[in-house]
Amino acid sequence: MNLLKLGMPKGSLQEASLQLFRRAGYEIGVNPRSYFPSIDDDEIECMLIRAQEMARYVEDGILDAGLTGKDWILENEANVVEVADLVYAKQTFGKVRWVLAVPEKSPFQSVKDLEGKIIATELVGVTRRYLAQNGVKAKVEFSWGATEVKPPVLADAIVEVTETGSSLRANGLRIVETVLESNTKFIAHPTAWEDSWKRQKIQTLVMLLQGAIEAAGKVGLMLNVRRVDLANVLAVLPALKRPTVSNLSDADWVAVNTVIEERTVREIIPRLKAAHAQGIVEYPLNKIVI
Repeated sequence: MNLLKLGMPKGSLQEASLQLFRRAGYEIGVNPRSYFPSIDDDEIECMLIRAQEMARYVEDGILDAGLTGKDWILENEANVVEVADLVYAKQTFGKVRWVLAVPEKSPFQSVKDLEGKIIATELVGVTRRYLAQNGVKAKVEFSWGATEVKPPVLADAIVEVTETGSSLRANGLRIVETVLESNTKFIAHPTAWEDSWKRQKIQTLVMLLQGAIEAAGKVGLMLNVRRVDLANVLAVLPALKRPTVSNLSDADWVAVNTVIEERTVREIIPRLKAAHAQGIVEYPLNKIVI
């Protein structure tokens, strides 16, 4: 039987990834004592691997494919096929930044001020290359964690990943520069990508995952309206593309179906009602496949 060996990120991205797969239609079960989650697809075998190591195991062919960040592909200088962007993170459906940060009261204003200084980070290779690009010689130390607490006693600056910057601010740090912008990538081993069955399996999986990401924060709306009021109703609706308008058995009425941002629903429904829409139904979305 054909089998796709898939690496799932363990750690900070684990729960967000599991939720994404569930919205995409895959039921994954994780035993806290096992690194091999169960999945309701006999053609996929999952393994939990830290995102920092994922690209290396895919490059070596131990895994056919996996999910990891662009940052760790660059850090490992891995030779993998970057199949697709999956723009989601631990807290948000957006990108993350690796930033150069220093204590709030530090005199350092740019990377060039760090000549001869100590920088702590988990992203050692990328940081060294960033310093070289800026003509700066500084000592880059690998950080095993709790990087935000190291300046100014254990390091002069850090390069750390952030989504919102709140953790840095809470630790009295300010951002000096952005070293790298990153997002989750679906990667594959070159040989696996050339295999027709595995490529098709990967492409189907990616399509469903991207559909789940596209649906995040959106809902569907259905409603009925008299034809004479249709123009006023359509003027209220911001559509994903264009609302679908269907005939009803009563020739004077039509049904309207559309997709909108969930955060706008509470403002739009009263306006639809004022435009004489009736039978308004809001429903959740799992996937939107463009």
